Amino acid sequence: MRPQLVQRTLLSLVLGLLFLSTAATGKCSGKYHELLQQLQSQADLMQDTSTLLDPYIHFQGLDQAGLKEHCKESPGAFPSEDTLRGLSQRGFLRTLNATLGHVLHRLTALQQDLTIAQDQGRNIRGFRSNIHCMSQLLRGSSEVETAEPTQPGPEATLPPTPSSDTFQHKLQGCRFLRGYHRFMHSAGQVFKEWADSRSQSRSRRHRPPRALERGARRMRPFRRDERLMPRGQLPR
Repeated sequence: MRPQLVQRTLLSLVLGLLFLSTAATGKCSGKYHELLQQLQSQADLMQDTSTLLDPYIHFQGLDQAGLKEHCKESPGAFPSEDTLRGLSQRGFLRTLNATLGHVLHRLTALQQDLTIAQDQGRNIRGFRSNIHCMSQLLRGSSEVETAEPTQPGPEATLPPTPSSDTFQHKLQGCRFLRGYHRFMHSAGQVFKEWADSRSQSRSRRHRPPRALERGARRMRPFRRDERLMPRGQLPR
């Protein structure tokens, strides 16, 4: 278990440094590509199950045979990837921000079972800061948005408060974390599509027209040893 503990500790340090970058500067980056790259990197790290789910499963003793199979995401607990893809950019950011607000609330309840949840709570707050910055950038205004997240739609409704049954309490926490990591994977895929779309747009702007490309292929370079011959006269 020691190598896994060291790996989780290093990953936690990387997350902490990455998520504190915006808070340390005290201002938002005005560069779309730079901010999008940060959001992609953060989402990739937050989807890693070794940051929350795996330690929780081990701590609760759910890594035994026959128990781990029950740790599946509850249907409708988090927005699906298709739902996120169907939103506008600003709508996606609002949904992401609102859902993570509920995740923070749920992690507060999990802190008594998992101390690492407190560290992840700080990471989520840093991630939401970058979401706020991207929202400002897309809106083209420095006006401060409200810090209170909007309520998610029906598909983003989170699981109810765990029951008093100990085993069900463990399973609900496990299913919640499973859904959280899947949700962050879906968010990362959407951010990747944003980056791909921007790259393709730039490529089209710098590509020469197809007519010029066809004309360049048809043109044959003129060699110096070639002489123009009068019409009807064959070369000797």
